[in-house]
Amino acid sequence: MFLYNWQIREEWFKWCETISNEELTKKRIGGMGSILHNLFHVIDCEQIWVNQMQGTPVFLQDINKILNIHDVKAFSNLTQPVTQSFIKSNTSEVEDRILVIKSKNGTTRSLSYDKILRHIISHEIHHIGQLSVWAREIGLKPVSSDFIFRELD
Repeated sequence: MFLYNWQIREEWFKWCETISNEELTKKRIGGMGSILHNLFHVIDCEQIWVNQMQGTPVFLQDINKILNIHDVKAFSNLTQPVTQSFIKSNTSEVEDRILVIKSKNGTTRSLSYDKILRHIISHEIHHIGQLSVWAREIGLKPVSSDFIFRELD
């Protein structure tokens, strides 16, 4: 499912290159408030969760410094190989490994890596659906997210 999401993401990047930056950054209702920020947000959440599971530093990115689709693509190109490596090296252990998260108020939660990976996948699918609605609102055809007829590398 990560391959599926990354394939759809790449198609959205190409789609975004066909419209103006003004349209990409225009404030919209729902999601992260713009097409550009929605795409950045799913990548940012992916890297936050993966880096937490790896015990490596989270990249602190200011969403307001993401100014165009090239910034988002660069961030995706930085994040995706880290996620791929993590998935390949943890395939047999994701159900057994646990990440303990401490909230700001001091409470803790224990989440399986498997649940976190499923969350990352569904989170991106959710936000890509928002992009499809916004594409239709501006009179453009959205990227097809049809899973059945896709070839995944």
